Amino acid sequence: MSQSPTRNEQNETERGGLPMVLPENGGDLHEGWLSRVMRILFGWRAQATRAELELVLTAEQPESGFSPTEAAMLKNILGLRECRIESVMIPRADIVAVQQDLTIGELVKVFAGAGHSRLVVFNDTLDDPVGMVHIRDLLGFMAARAANEPTAAAPAAADTEQPPVPDLDLDKIDLSMPLKTTKIVRDILYAPPSMPALDLLAKMQATRIHLALIIDEYGGSDGLVSMEDLVELIVGDIADEHDEAETAAVTRQSDGSFIAIGRASLDDVRAVIGEEFDVGEAAHEVDTLGGYLVMRAGHVPVRGELVPGPATFEAEVLDADPRRVKRVKIYRSKDRRPGGSRDLAQALRQQPRAATSREDAAKPASSAPPP
Repeated sequence: MSQSPTRNEQNETERGGLPMVLPENGGDLHEGWLSRVMRILFGWRAQATRAELELVLTAEQPESGFSPTEAAMLKNILGLRECRIESVMIPRADIVAVQQDLTIGELVKVFAGAGHSRLVVFNDTLDDPVGMVHIRDLLGFMAARAANEPTAAAPAAADTEQPPVPDLDLDKIDLSMPLKTTKIVRDILYAPPSMPALDLLAKMQATRIHLALIIDEYGGSDGLVSMEDLVELIVGDIADEHDEAETAAVTRQSDGSFIAIGRASLDDVRAVIGEEFDVGEAAHEVDTLGGYLVMRAGHVPVRGELVPGPATFEAEVLDADPRRVKRVKIYRSKDRRPGGSRDLAQALRQQPRAATSREDAAKPASSAPPP
């Protein structure tokens, strides 16, 4: 009596002896797609860990099959879990925002100078935001106001050629109209500084709002993050046709000094100047050169002010405003050329003492008190 084959034997026959990948130790067949891909490509176990993938990417093994660009992007993706938006956001001082009472004409000027497609809109201060305005909405509003009503074409004479009527009449746009009356202000996202960058990216995708205002614990505006800022965490810096070439944050001069921007990170400054530029414990309090100089001076340094740095370094403020340091010159104290503000101050302090010494030397010997 013939016996019908079992289901496993049927599967083996149908597969024609082809190898079949089975989970180890009787594991679950429903493994994740990433684990399956890693196992098929590299022969990894179904329980391949995140650490193993990071090890392959950092080892730069040629047999891994990843190009340098692919490996860099994968490492950036893995690092998104630990990244918080406070390390990505544009600081409050650099936010370009407009008040809702601003006129349309002034708004066009702000867009032209800012180089951004979206601007934050606030009521009285930046701590009272109401939304954002997109340049496409502004152009659409202006185009709708300037559009001419279609009219029936009048029969023209055979020997008369009239110029075509333009579709837009820009004179019909009231440039003095306030922004808040145009109804083009859109919603904006709000997020705390501690929010993971990956969570904010998912929220932007779900809400289709590509701009988020970072709010501190007191409800004030702390920074700004756009969709482009988050995508750059994965693919690197993105520059378009209107972006100017960025200059280096720290550059060495022919006289041995260094020119740096206030927003330069302390790590970048140390990498260019050398290991001697070690700010010590201050690195736990501030991240930028400007923040370090403010902490050392106890106030926002003004233009021309000298601020002592680590070791024998000094920083001369070349450009600053009441809120931040913009540009500084760093050099060693012994290499600084004489004639600076500190030399002048020391000369003024020593001048009375020098004059007194000259007067004592000019006194005759008879002026000494009698024995």
